[in-house]
Amino acid sequence: MAKKSALVFGIIFILVGILGFFENPIVGMDSLFVTDVIHNLVHLIIGIILLVISLKSPAKSAVALKIFGIIYLVLAIIGFFSGSTLLGLVAINSADNWLHLVLGIVITALGFMAKDSASAPAPMM
Repeated sequence: MAKKSALVFGIIFILVGILGFFENPIVGMDSLFVTDVIHNLVHLIIGIILLVISLKSPAKSAVALKIFGIIYLVLAIIGFFSGSTLLGLVAINSADNWLHLVLGIVITALGFMAKDSASAPAPMM
């Protein structure tokens, strides 16, 4: 489950990162979710990391989900107390903060709900 979740979220983050470079009503400077170039690059980097981990090291997918989920939870909390930039680096708005909170909860939960492949019983022959 962790591998599939990391793969799906990796693809989504990459698509959102790319979408942010084009004018659209969902993601961008004047869109529902405010992003700038740095914000778009962060989405691309996170997406690539999740994608690579899910394909090259599936056993570490749960750890990656936990790490990125917790990061998103922290960023959401910081965002609620920030203005229009997150840590003075990335453009955000209220919709971003709520999305970061939801993503943080969902991604962290997926990471913790995943079965640890190291503790899974060996297949019977």
